[in-house]
Amino acid sequence: MRDFIHLHLHSAYSLAEGAIPVDRLAKLCEVSEMPAVAVTDTNNLFGALDVSETLSGRGIQPIIGIQLDFSHPCLVDDLKNDRGGLVLLAQNELGYENLMALASDAYLNAPVEIGPCADFSWLNKRSEGLLCLTGGFDGLISALIDAVKVDEARAALEDLARVFGDRLYVELQRHADRSVVHYEDVLLNFAYENRAGVVATNEPFFPTRADYDAHDALICIAQGAYVYQDERRRLTSDHYFKNADEMAALFSDIPEAISSTIEIAHRCAFRPQTRDPILPRFTALNSANADENETDTEELELKRQAEDGLAARLKEIELAAPEEAYWERLKVELSIINKMGFPGYFLIVADFIKWAKKEGIPVGPGRGSGAGSLVAYALTVTDLDPLRFGLLFERFLNPERVSMPDFDVDFCQERRDEVIEYVQGKYGRDRVAQIITFGKLQARAVLRDVGRVLGMPFGQVDRLCKLVPNNPANPVTLQQAVELEPKLQEERSKDSSVELLITTALKLEGLYRHASTHAAGVVIGDRPLEQLAPLYIDPRSDMPATQFNMRWVELAGLVKFDFLGLKTLTVIDRAVALAASMSVSIDVHALPLNDEKTFGLLGEGDAVGVFQLESPGMRATLKSMKPDSLDDV
Repeated sequence: MRDFIHLHLHSAYSLAEGAIPVDRLAKLCEVSEMPAVAVTDTNNLFGALDVSETLSGRGIQPIIGIQLDFSHPCLVDDLKNDRGGLVLLAQNELGYENLMALASDAYLNAPVEIGPCADFSWLNKRSEGLLCLTGGFDGLISALIDAVKVDEARAALEDLARVFGDRLYVELQRHADRSVVHYEDVLLNFAYENRAGVVATNEPFFPTRADYDAHDALICIAQGAYVYQDERRRLTSDHYFKNADEMAALFSDIPEAISSTIEIAHRCAFRPQTRDPILPRFTALNSANADENETDTEELELKRQAEDGLAARLKEIELAAPEEAYWERLKVELSIINKMGFPGYFLIVADFIKWAKKEGIPVGPGRGSGAGSLVAYALTVTDLDPLRFGLLFERFLNPERVSMPDFDVDFCQERRDEVIEYVQGKYGRDRVAQIITFGKLQARAVLRDVGRVLGMPFGQVDRLCKLVPNNPANPVTLQQAVELEPKLQEERSKDSSVELLITTALKLEGLYRHASTHAAGVVIGDRPLEQLAPLYIDPRSDMPATQFNMRWVELAGLVKFDFLGLKTLTVIDRAVALAASMSVSIDVHALPLNDEKTFGLLGEGDAVGVFQLESPGMRATLKSMKPDSLDDV
């Protein structure tokens, strides 16, 4: 084992700040022969599962941590910052649970306008199973020392020592562009006074020293600044992934600060792992049969609702097959659903759809593979008879391909939130959340952002961006665009500013820039969600979201339900209401699907929509409508 391990590192999940993707981090550890590494992203655990699975899969011990901002009584109002960071590392499962709770509370219980911040007092209940590093130059203790408030810094460190005991380490950093002597003298005295360990960190933000300028541009993108500005945030060229030899040489006079990194890695022998899906208990909320086995109760309840629903459907429709065929298929589907353990999923979806319909909220008839389920049709989850249209249930659920069922449920765009509020009320607001998504610096976007922070003329950057093919269905990377487009190659070779632009953009492409929420995905848990995944608050929403994205939230054990807001349903609902105001009653569920006039209208192209403009007649028809551009129709 090498004699140094990075314990304070920012991956690409430190949005618009960290420039080390998780895959790249694994390669850096392999090249440096570093057997373990701690990822401590700024105020989030976005990458906890990704880091855990990716690094462990490459034979590297992942240490899950966070650099979390805290408010503390010693941080008085006249300081430049009213908060300071601490690095917290999970030693065991309880520590990871406390880490998720602290990361969640920092978003849920702090005013949106000040950003995520934890109260120091929360550590009194949430410190078990955690190791604490005091943070680097921007840490809680250093912020006070920097303000020449040594007594306050000593008091804050004594508070940390009281909470963490021998799990507290005073963090030392040495970067060539910063004076460290003053900090170190004070910090070392504090450590000896409180019998705390000392540990060396380098706080990498980017992979190599050669990536410094590109990372500096990333910082400017995040701040809306320019690289030539004096008054802005700057890091140093030393904030890269140094190897063990470099760190050992840097701290040769304090060898215990290096050996402490190995000690801490041994003390953090834990990583979060993926889980099978955990559905909320529908029967526990809806059934009085408390003495029955919950799974059996769900199966019986699904059987009852499906059989009652199919009986009602068969009285309303023109049968597409003998009635026995419907009942036989229902029996087969129920058997598969129960065998795969998904009766609760069907009951939950059916419950909120029935509620929506009862409240007069327009719901789509069903689409995707879920429309092939007769059970869904019987439960009124869908309104399409799968036997009539020859739809296969096996495309939706198949015992030979075990995966969660997934209904794409469309709701009126204007009333979708009412359905989500109903689900929150039924299962608990702490058990329902949206799902986070991460926006990336894609080819055109990264060119525009880098061009702006470099101060290049907008027209020049815009012209270069338009040379990058824009195909959302099959996105082209910047590297591919440079290789395929001769004009880009020509501009790059003759203009040094364009060369700098492209070189910088290539290093930043694909990094995460910002977080938002998934347009439709909602998770429902059987327990407070922060026990399975940390939570986040989008400043534009008052509903929590998981800190794990779509891929990782399901692997954390949470089940996704799709609540899609569909504008078409809103338009149809308004049209029906408008017709009703003119004493014309329309039942959209009873409209014939073979109406000749409707097909004639569509065939003529005399409608607003997307068409294949192949015939001159259709082009002439559309042109008579005077759209702004035929290419935009």
